[in-house]
Amino acid sequence: MSDPSFSDIPAQYDAGATERALYEAWEAAGLFHAHAERTTRTGGTRDPFTIVIPPPNVTAVLHVGHGLNNTVQDVIVRWRRMAGDETLWLPGTDHAGIATQNVVEKLIAQEGKTRFDLGREPFVARTADFVRETGGVILQQLRAIGASADWRRTAYTLSPELSRAVREAFVRLYEKGLIYRGYRVIHWCPRCLTSLSDEEAEFKDTHGKLYHVRYPFADDPTRFITVATTRPETMLGDVAVAVHPDDARYQALIGTELLLPISNVRIPIVADTFVDKEFGTGMVKITPAHDPNDFEAGKRLGLAMPVVITPDGVLGEVKDADGRVPLALRGVERFDGRKKIVKMLEAQGFLEKIDQHHHAVRHCYRCHTVVEPRLSDQWFVKMAPLAKPALEAVRNGTVRIVPERWEAVYVNWMEGIRDWNISRQLWWGHRIPVWRCERGHEAALRTDPTGPCPTCGGAWSQDEDVLDTWFSSWLWPISTLGWPDKADGNDLKGFYPTDVLVTAPEILFFWVARMIMAGYEFTGKAPFHTVYLHGTVRDMQHRKMSKSLGNGIDPLEVVEKFGADALRWTMIAGMGLGVDVLLDPDDLEKSFAPGRNFATKLWNIGRFLLMQVGQDAVRPLDALDRDKFRSADHWIVNRLADAVRECNAALGPVRPPDGRWPEAQRQAGLRLDAYAEAARRFLWNDLADWYVESSKHRLAEPGDDREIARALLVHCFDQGLRLLHPIMPFITETLWQRLPGRQAGAWLVRAAWPQAPARSELAHEFEVVKDVITAVRQIRNDYALPPTQSLTAHLAGNDAATAIALAEAAFVQRMCRASLVGGAAPAGAAAHALLGGGLEVVIPLEGIVDVAKERGKLEGELAQLEKQLAGLRGRLANPGFVSKAPANVVEAERAKEAEWGARTGLLRAKIKAMGGA
Repeated sequence: MSDPSFSDIPAQYDAGATERALYEAWEAAGLFHAHAERTTRTGGTRDPFTIVIPPPNVTAVLHVGHGLNNTVQDVIVRWRRMAGDETLWLPGTDHAGIATQNVVEKLIAQEGKTRFDLGREPFVARTADFVRETGGVILQQLRAIGASADWRRTAYTLSPELSRAVREAFVRLYEKGLIYRGYRVIHWCPRCLTSLSDEEAEFKDTHGKLYHVRYPFADDPTRFITVATTRPETMLGDVAVAVHPDDARYQALIGTELLLPISNVRIPIVADTFVDKEFGTGMVKITPAHDPNDFEAGKRLGLAMPVVITPDGVLGEVKDADGRVPLALRGVERFDGRKKIVKMLEAQGFLEKIDQHHHAVRHCYRCHTVVEPRLSDQWFVKMAPLAKPALEAVRNGTVRIVPERWEAVYVNWMEGIRDWNISRQLWWGHRIPVWRCERGHEAALRTDPTGPCPTCGGAWSQDEDVLDTWFSSWLWPISTLGWPDKADGNDLKGFYPTDVLVTAPEILFFWVARMIMAGYEFTGKAPFHTVYLHGTVRDMQHRKMSKSLGNGIDPLEVVEKFGADALRWTMIAGMGLGVDVLLDPDDLEKSFAPGRNFATKLWNIGRFLLMQVGQDAVRPLDALDRDKFRSADHWIVNRLADAVRECNAALGPVRPPDGRWPEAQRQAGLRLDAYAEAARRFLWNDLADWYVESSKHRLAEPGDDREIARALLVHCFDQGLRLLHPIMPFITETLWQRLPGRQAGAWLVRAAWPQAPARSELAHEFEVVKDVITAVRQIRNDYALPPTQSLTAHLAGNDAATAIALAEAAFVQRMCRASLVGGAAPAGAAAHALLGGGLEVVIPLEGIVDVAKERGKLEGELAQLEKQLAGLRGRLANPGFVSKAPANVVEAERAKEAEWGARTGLLRAKIKAMGGA
């Protein structure tokens, strides 16, 4: 990249022509590379700072959620890189078992085939080819938004290196007895034909029905009990009806038998304390093979567990269900079967009634099919022993969760954690490393066996299932740094534990909690000290953006139209801590124009400033003689010091002292919107609006005063660009490269983060001048005086402040077209403003406005407003209105009362200034 200067700065900033070339230059220069040997943990001099990217699916394309998540990460990473840390942002992708397999299955379905037609090995090969051809596109797209990751280290969860980590983790847990095979009720997706974990079976509110079914007594069909169910199709698997053993209503019925409708199977009435006596009738039907709670009750009571729904979701006598499913229902899809069963119950007189019922139903998180609870052999991880240190880590401050409200959610989940179902009946993924021989011997192996079973000599066969995708993802912070192959290597030693994990709340349990557990289990340390959970990007109706709703925004389209910096600014400036970002997919201009406009303003500031100061080197700040500073010089130095401190306070603290976050710091920092505003305010309001304006005339005359102004303009712009760079890296780098005196080959990416300069005690003088200018502008606005109208402002009430303002009279004249006069104003109508320290600004209005006419207009406006205000106050004093009107309406009326009250006070002051009563 050639060295630009002020002389070739275009009139307009062209993001499209700048960003790609600049990113390529950054990458070619190796600016994003991190080196473990430079960290203090390996004998180097720099503190390490590490973020691992939440790995997107390998076949994913960039969407607005990725844009938000990766912008947040990049802001933090760029900040710490500039702050001098040896900073690693480690990128990569996830093989995404279910998601990727679903995509490939849809592709081969277009050929009229299924994966079973291809067979396992050809299907896996076909999927691997698909990933090689299409995978990793998102990583290229992340470059377009400025992601400064160390791309040399790009990881992939199905790579040989990470696959070895997965195997090692499995075998260690297996050998400790923490992985076991269990026969129990799990969540089953009939579409994906695989089991799901609790977290992958997501609840969705559903308008369903509650069916009240009569179960006749076996020995007296004229008598019956009534039980309710939302899933009549599972009643074919009922094995009992339970009551509470202490429920006096049903004591005499315990041990009697009922006749299961449709199946005509005899089932007992049993007693179990899991039944809630107070809920409904106090009677619950038990279907152990198709309900997790019923399964536990069935185990306690030694009941049969007939399976009556097949893996692909049709009714049938699958296991231990002989004679339970009539021929007319076998092979019928489960929901069609529900309708048929309801009709049969109604025809046979067993359907008492149907109620509308709103309840939560689990769905597959990938294909959104209604999940079927189903008895199945699966592999599980015992989670309670793993959860204990991970729970304690959050409680004692080793790990903090930001925002705070998610900490209670995490604790609640961990306290009630259930064993993790890790087996999936898929073909794409890490195959479970367990082999069994012909005689039933079993072994979990780190490498594939090369010979027969060492115990009996029988042939081995590997388990058919693959591991849950999250089983590889939970190892991400350690596997990507070389564990277990390089457990003592520089990368793991230098960069682990990592620092901040940036992600969305939706995967707090899927991924974050499990990573903490894996970190403690396999390294004895938490994988990071801070979990930052950002909000979600939503449309103006507060709906999450998605393809299905058609309300998404393509980040690459935004980059093309507005530039990456505009995208990044919009995301960060609009994102409060944990607060959702609202964008309008139907009006990109409204959403992203403010970011583009800020970039334009920044460019104009830079272009004007650089053309004014020239290309000669300037003196460093500490070489300037502060005794020769003007009041504006003292002021801008203080404003820079304030901006640096405000940015640091909004971003930091960086890491916990002594390994644990003290209570006072657990929610400190990571206020990225506050940081963005502090940087913007300094560059736009302080530097451009005030200091640049105050310095223009000083740049024309050679001498010390000119050099001080030049030096401060360049230094403050340089520091402001550094503050803003993590959010808007492209335009800040482009402008910074043009600063006079910049060292050849230097990059803003690697420039030092600003240090707050020493404050000046004389900055208050310029505040006086600012206040006078602001007061005159406000009076001009209040009285609708045209900008071209010359004014005379009289200053009184504070001689010292008056002298300060009069010393800058020429600047005041340029800024607000007002001449300053010391002393009291002449009698007559005038506008007044009282400033701090008792200084009063008085502007005579005689001869400038028609005082009588203006006063009359104001008096009329006041009378009308007072009439409206009286009516409003009467309404608010009416108990009937306040008690019956919606709370938001009452609140709006009270706000209106306060606004109108303030307006009447302003009008009275104006009327008085014009000689009125």
